[in-house]
Amino acid sequence: MKLFYSFICLFVLSACSGNSEENENCKFLLDINVYETINLSLPQYSQLPFVGNSVYIPNAGNAGIIVVNTGIGYYAWDASDPNEIPSDCSTLVPSGLEATGGCSNNKYSLVTGEPLENAELQCSLKFYRVEQNGNYLTIYN
Repeated sequence: MKLFYSFICLFVLSACSGNSEENENCKFLLDINVYETINLSLPQYSQLPFVGNSVYIPNAGNAGIIVVNTGIGYYAWDASDPNEIPSDCSTLVPSGLEATGGCSNNKYSLVTGEPLENAELQCSLKFYRVEQNGNYLTIYN
């Protein structure tokens, strides 16, 4: 009986470990350490405290970082299109609660990170954590 239970456990564990399809398809973004602090009092971030606004922060992550005020908190996403090979035009351009890629016009939600309008896109935006302390946001992974 112990042999039977051991076989069942081994079968279940081996069946669960083979689900790496998403990682194989979503391999364009590097795992780069991110630790950025922004001051919401600075002019370049003056629109961010208002719900529905987003800003692009260059020179961080793979192609910069997009920070958005969703109304329930601040979210941060890597600005590189996860469904495109990194290039000069694969950086996403934020507009409110959406971002659009320059190469193929892929659209993404800055609330969920999911692709919009194209069901064939398999990869979501890369998420970064955001902590707010007064007028400062710390973005990290």
